[in-house]
Amino acid sequence: MRSETDILWKHINDRFVRAFVTYRLIEDDDHILVGLSGGKDSLLLLELLARRARIRHPRFTVEALHVRMENIRYETSTDYLQRFCDNLDVPLHLVTTRFENVLEKPQISSLKPPLGRRTLATKGTQETSNLKSKPPCFLCSWYRRKQLFNVAQQIDCNKIALGHHQDDILHTTLMNLTFQGRFGTMPARLKMRRMPLTIIRPLCLIREDDIRHYAELSGYEKQQKQCPYERETHRTSAAKLYAEMERMNPEVRFSLWKALESAGKLVEEY
Repeated sequence: MRSETDILWKHINDRFVRAFVTYRLIEDDDHILVGLSGGKDSLLLLELLARRARIRHPRFTVEALHVRMENIRYETSTDYLQRFCDNLDVPLHLVTTRFENVLEKPQISSLKPPLGRRTLATKGTQETSNLKSKPPCFLCSWYRRKQLFNVAQQIDCNKIALGHHQDDILHTTLMNLTFQGRFGTMPARLKMRRMPLTIIRPLCLIREDDIRHYAELSGYEKQQKQCPYERETHRTSAAKLYAEMERMNPEVRFSLWKALESAGKLVEEY
């Protein structure tokens, strides 16, 4: 008799395969860099991709990047991440960076210096621009994403995989409708026009509840400290709104997803 973990894994993996086939997220000869924060979503994403890569259908390779933010106490055990990656035969890169209170427009270099060792460090120089100051959550996310783009180019990756699940995508849709007056979300596949990179979200058809349950059954380690800036945000409000909508209509998940697909919001270029 199969265990509960095996049954749940099959369900999750089926949704994962359906996502990469439906939205053409993974193709032969892809070199994918996974943004590994250490949370349950990115750990599952890496496990799904690493296991699939062993099948070699399609043929692709996977590497992982963990970005440590020097001035934000948002900690994950790098020893645990290293063991997790080693068990999956996935190379892990570690980058340390920081941010100040102003935002610089990203400059993606065409130069690709060799990484040498897999542990990297970026200088903590102050980055300034004429743009107004942004809140810490925005800056932290922006600088982590910047490192993903930089390292992806350095190691010749053509795709960056992020661990946003279906609930994240639906909550973002409600945020954009409510606070920005536009219908849009985080696409399952986003092709960049200005650089040879595509962002993919292979967890796009997987529910957060299933990820949380699998993480518990599999014994994923939790992050050592949560972000000190965690608080009520627009995303929190959107999650509450979505929960209320789901109580009103249990099928709302499928209605919203169909609307996103019909409007072409799940595969885009930027």
